[in-house]
Amino acid sequence: MPRRPRDANQNGERQYEHQIPSRDEILKAMEQAGQPLLLEALAPRFGIKTEQHRRALETRLRAMVRDGQLLRNRAEEFCLTRHLNVVAGKVIAHRDGFGFLKPDDGSDDLYLSAREMQLLWAGDRVAVRASETPRGREGNVVEILARGKTKIAGQFRRERGIDFVRDSADSRVEVLIPRGQSHGAKGGDVVSVEVLEYPTKNSHAIGRVVEVVGGANDAGIETEVAIRAHGIPHEWPDEAVAEARSWPTEVPAKAKEGREDLRNTPLVTIDGADARDFDDAVFCEKQGDGWRLIVAIADVSYYVPTDSPLDKEARGRGTSVYFPDRVVPMLPEALSNGLCSLNPNVDRLCHVCDMHVSVEGEVTRSRFYEAVMRSHARLTYNEAAEILVAARPRGLQAELRPHLKELEAVYEAFAKARKQRGAIDFDMPETKIQLDEHGKVASVKAVERLVTHKIIEECMIAANVESAKRIHKGKIPGLYRVHAGPEADRLEELLLFLKTFGYKLTPKNLTPKDLNRIIEAVAGKPEEEIIEMVVLRSMKQARYQPANVGHFGLALNAYAHFTSPIRRYPDLLVHRAIKWVTEHRSAKGYRYSLEEMERLGEHCSMTERRADEATREVVDTLKCIYLKDHIGETFDAVIASVVAFGLFVRLPGIQADGLVHVTSLPRDYYHRDPGGTTLRGDRTGSSYRLTETMKVRLVAVNVEECKIDLVPVDAEQGPTQAPARGPRPSGERKGRNRNRGR
Repeated sequence: MPRRPRDANQNGERQYEHQIPSRDEILKAMEQAGQPLLLEALAPRFGIKTEQHRRALETRLRAMVRDGQLLRNRAEEFCLTRHLNVVAGKVIAHRDGFGFLKPDDGSDDLYLSAREMQLLWAGDRVAVRASETPRGREGNVVEILARGKTKIAGQFRRERGIDFVRDSADSRVEVLIPRGQSHGAKGGDVVSVEVLEYPTKNSHAIGRVVEVVGGANDAGIETEVAIRAHGIPHEWPDEAVAEARSWPTEVPAKAKEGREDLRNTPLVTIDGADARDFDDAVFCEKQGDGWRLIVAIADVSYYVPTDSPLDKEARGRGTSVYFPDRVVPMLPEALSNGLCSLNPNVDRLCHVCDMHVSVEGEVTRSRFYEAVMRSHARLTYNEAAEILVAARPRGLQAELRPHLKELEAVYEAFAKARKQRGAIDFDMPETKIQLDEHGKVASVKAVERLVTHKIIEECMIAANVESAKRIHKGKIPGLYRVHAGPEADRLEELLLFLKTFGYKLTPKNLTPKDLNRIIEAVAGKPEEEIIEMVVLRSMKQARYQPANVGHFGLALNAYAHFTSPIRRYPDLLVHRAIKWVTEHRSAKGYRYSLEEMERLGEHCSMTERRADEATREVVDTLKCIYLKDHIGETFDAVIASVVAFGLFVRLPGIQADGLVHVTSLPRDYYHRDPGGTTLRGDRTGSSYRLTETMKVRLVAVNVEECKIDLVPVDAEQGPTQAPARGPRPSGERKGRNRNRGR
């Protein structure tokens, strides 16, 4: 709720209606003071006199220290960070000992040497002084603002009579376990540890075991460890469980009142075969010179009131987390797989984006409304694709086919518009890990990308664009999904990299269309995947924020996430914003302030990264476990990276990277070229270049550290060079099962 100052009192102090000033008001007051201030000196400036309000002010000041806006010096005074010439941000740790600081202000990362990282862990918030060195911009730690980890997870070990646990998410982190604090853990057990003391220059970190998660070889233990190591909430508070159970299993009759009735409209869901929560349903029909496209989204906001126990828990989780063996949902399964999910042949509440799409693929008008629907079918991507090509569809297939054909037609119009505006169309391959009935890895296979994947993606993007337009027009605090283009230094690296393959870019006024032109040019060529990966890494990560700066990758001026409120909290916030402006015609009285929305955007971006890191860690571990059973076998690999000590090669079918160490190559002195694309021997002249293929033998796998070692099958003959131009032998491009609507 916005705060407004009352009239100044007789002493000239500004009185505040709600006693506790906002962050902006605190920053302004400290700017006016022009010097560091103690809490005791700050409180009177805001007319704060009671102990309760003084404690509340201190809580806010500490939050500002945690977020890097303020720094607390040794005299316990609060200082403005910007006046101390320090940069605040989050630590990113590298397993080789060094790290980086990701600044809060969005500026370029700072390098942190191994010496600076000695007392730091991944996720710590620190303030550093920046300096220019021959290696680039570096940081020297001034203050540790907040620790990123309060718990770690890993294997319980005992060496030379000392018990300790090494963090599975950061192998540099070790926590000593004093006698009597092991919770009955035995060597090799996977445990969760509460950190009691953090490392100092003179002492190690100390903790106590709070949970024995299981044995190192238990099925699903990799997921259990990742959940705890990354701090993913996975236990439900009693209040949230009780609230979820208070809802009936069927939609209450009262909830359907006043809603548009779409139950006779043949909406269908199209998802993966293993999906259990269905956020979205679609329907399309010809209308005039274009189409009517309905995207119906589960109306989660009806069942999750703002600030309720369910809402607070969903906010903390931020997103559902999808592991190969399970899902950690954002909402209890009674809602996520039941009452909210758009299951077939049952009444469900939905929030609808109803659009008219022209033959040019432009949405010419749209409206949002609340409705009740009944999904006519739960289709998988494969089933929907089969209906589209079926020679003689029968029964339900015959009923649904005309509408699916219209969906395909509207997709083709969207695809033309997408190409015309120049959206980047990555086609990075993905894999799916199949588990057997015992939870062990049975296979690792590439995911085929079908036309039905693309149909749903474009329909979701269209609804997300209209959602962004709606919250922008309503001038209401909401979260946009924003994506910035490449930064100057990364762009320079990208230009140099592309130049080694004969591709040129003009850095001035770079557009997504320029990058897409490169991606189209490499399609089907050996360097396709490598170049797509480098282009992707050159850009900033997409994030959530209330300030709209557009989406560079999709080449869109405004974009928001609306289509997955069961599994993403930002979508739930967008639903609430659209409902409010639809009902009240203005943002006046809306629950969320711009300041709070900024914090929610930061939080949701963090929970998304947390989920990505945790799932990637589990997938990489499972791939290593799978490969350990294939030691001694040979693979056709592609050189994915050239480093001073050898080559990282990719096993295409598995999408796993392994190291071919320089010592396993023909005996020679090897040097990497300045562009980092070739490793060349002085004596023999043997060279190994990015995108070349080589036959390798798997010789070792370290599951704990996710390291894969390979050697060339015939080191004397060197690499087998792939053709410089032309398609892959199969003549087909690999597909990618993308997240809906980016």
